[in-house]
Amino acid sequence: MSVSCKFERSLLNREEDETIRVTHHPAIYEHDAEGLKTLRVRLRQMRDKERTLTRQKQREVRGKAEPRGGSFPGTAERPLHRKQVFAAALKRVNKELARVHKVQARTAQVEAAWRALALRRAAQFMPYPAAGDTAHEGMRPLPSQRRRTKVPASKIGRVSQATKVAQAATDSRN
Repeated sequence: MSVSCKFERSLLNREEDETIRVTHHPAIYEHDAEGLKTLRVRLRQMRDKERTLTRQKQREVRGKAEPRGGSFPGTAERPLHRKQVFAAALKRVNKELARVHKVQARTAQVEAAWRALALRRAAQFMPYPAAGDTAHEGMRPLPSQRRRTKVPASKIGRVSQATKVAQAATDSRN
């Protein structure tokens, strides 16, 4: 149930009103996560106190409890309305805290995705070191024991040239 700000102010004293006022629309966005957490603790204490007073008054009306304290006259309606005001403020603070946490989580996910993309791109173009002689002991390649045959330059292409000559001779006979 929504309650107007004017009705809230009529139920609360000045200190409580200042606490509740910062939970409304434009002022709630000025707090960071830590400020909202401390505000949540304070609102829970205020709500719990009013809940206790409401239950006490209801028990007195039913005749199950003795009246306690002379400074709390009246019915259970006023503390009930005050408790609802504090509960609504607590709900607004919790909702804003959830929104802040979602924004922080989304930001962290985006940053992690960018880091992962950078790592992946860096891994694709890995600069491998040149394979050369190393200073430490290890396996050494053995040179081949086979003799290298050196073909003289005058012999290169002689087989393919012979094939061309033979084919030309066959073609000229026909």
